Amino acid sequence: MDLWFTELYENASGYTIKIKETLFSGKSRYQKLDILQTEQLGKMMVLDGLIMLTEANEFSYHEMIAHVPMTAHPNPERVLIIGGGDGGTAREVLKHDCVKECVMVEIDELVIEKSKEFFPQIASAFDSPKLNLLVQDGFKYIEDNKNAFDVVIIDSTDPIGPAEPLFSEHFYKNVNACLKSDGLMSAQSESPYLYNKIIRQMYTDMGKAFPVVKMYTGYVPFYPTGMWSFAFASKKYYPYSKPRIDMIDKIDNLQYFNKEIYSTCFALPNFVRKILDENDK
Repeated sequence: MDLWFTELYENASGYTIKIKETLFSGKSRYQKLDILQTEQLGKMMVLDGLIMLTEANEFSYHEMIAHVPMTAHPNPERVLIIGGGDGGTAREVLKHDCVKECVMVEIDELVIEKSKEFFPQIASAFDSPKLNLLVQDGFKYIEDNKNAFDVVIIDSTDPIGPAEPLFSEHFYKNVNACLKSDGLMSAQSESPYLYNKIIRQMYTDMGKAFPVVKMYTGYVPFYPTGMWSFAFASKKYYPYSKPRIDMIDKIDNLQYFNKEIYSTCFALPNFVRKILDENDK
């Protein structure tokens, strides 16, 4: 019997993948977690019916959310990751030798446990002495830590359920306060083809908290439409102020990110510019 998993999108479309078997299905106090073995894409993580990653293509998301802000900052020694329970973003952050400490705050311990079990190559950073892994509410952690980090990465799910508080003006102002005087942040910000309203509100709120706000894009085949956007917000640096471009060639095992990607990822199609109504802040 053929087994298929389908994620339905909001515009009467979806994404269907043939699967071999269900490896794990369970529910934490926050969300439902499924680990599926697919025919062609390796193992796949699904949260509340939404695809989070596939083994075959996870690098495209994790490299873009991590290496763009890490390249933009001239000396990112302390890095905070909110979410990212699979460990992929931490893995990429810790490829930068300049990092002295990476604090990762994930609210759902089940995601961490099952990532270690089923995705050890993604969760490899959990064994790093530079990683301080905390199982708690990232919103509260941000509130309690001021002027502490060079880079903050918001590796959250969509703005529903446990991630909903991470998409608000109040939260972005707390992120600003959590950063050092020249700190910057990145966050996933949905597909411009499908989620115009969410994107417009997110960037409006972020613009009330940071003097520099930009969007960059990448191609993530397991997310809706394949075109995915990321927010870049900074207290001081623009993407091209003091980027560590020459460092990129020294990063181990990059499958997506490179110098040319960094130089072009902030160029936006006209329809995306219209969504943002950019004013070159």
